[in-house]
Amino acid sequence: MLQNPLPLAKAVKKDLSKIKALFFDIDDTFSSLTIKGSKILPQAFDALWKLYNSGIYVVPVTGRPAGWCDHIARMWPVHAVVGENGAFYSFMQDKLVKKYTEQENIRKNNLQKLENLKKNLYKKFPFIKTPSDQFYREFDFAVDFCEDVPRLKKSKIYELINFAENQGAHVKLSSIHINIWYGEYDKWTCVEKVLKECFSMDPKKNLDQVAYIGDSPNDEPFFEKSLFSVGVANIEKFLPDLKFKPKYITKQPSGLGFTEFAKVLLSK
Repeated sequence: MLQNPLPLAKAVKKDLSKIKALFFDIDDTFSSLTIKGSKILPQAFDALWKLYNSGIYVVPVTGRPAGWCDHIARMWPVHAVVGENGAFYSFMQDKLVKKYTEQENIRKNNLQKLENLKKNLYKKFPFIKTPSDQFYREFDFAVDFCEDVPRLKKSKIYELINFAENQGAHVKLSSIHINIWYGEYDKWTCVEKVLKECFSMDPKKNLDQVAYIGDSPNDEPFFEKSLFSVGVANIEKFLPDLKFKPKYITKQPSGLGFTEFAKVLLSK
């Protein structure tokens, strides 16, 4: 198990100056919980524009659905977006371009297995609720454990996770949802494709030029890699459960932590 992350202030300037691409989680990393729900603060969106205009590649990487990613690719100042925990990525040219991680026949087979698993999940856990964005998902089944429902007990969350994993599914825990899917991909495998196909960067040789900032266990594939990884302050509650931890942590939580890191990155 790796040591706990260092304060962002201890980041090495030479390492920061190499960064050409920033990948980031959305929920509770770029967005912030406010009295009116989860919102993108003006500071965070302004920081994203500054990063975009600086020439640094910026790419959100999210468990959110394909429908959201269509909007993000079109409307946000980003170079691409990775959706549904790595099932696909999208970007804008003259029109929206969408690239899937797996071939069509494999996707169809995986969706059939997921339908069977959903039936078993509802039998075993009749209390589960899907998030409001489930309708816009193409490849994964999500369980809401706190976004729009009373928070599930941690024991129930991990009981559900273990059940789905024992059925051969991939399961990732975000700060709000449990994401379940069949398919040999995760956030990192799709980001590798983005690096190669969009930015002509080698995920192995150019790893020191890549940064990632996140807040929850489903960001662990990035923390495992030897890239420049950052956790916003609210990741602290998950640290005991993480086998791989970010190298650095911000002082501020969520969108303010994203803004904090953007300022440090832009200053170097």
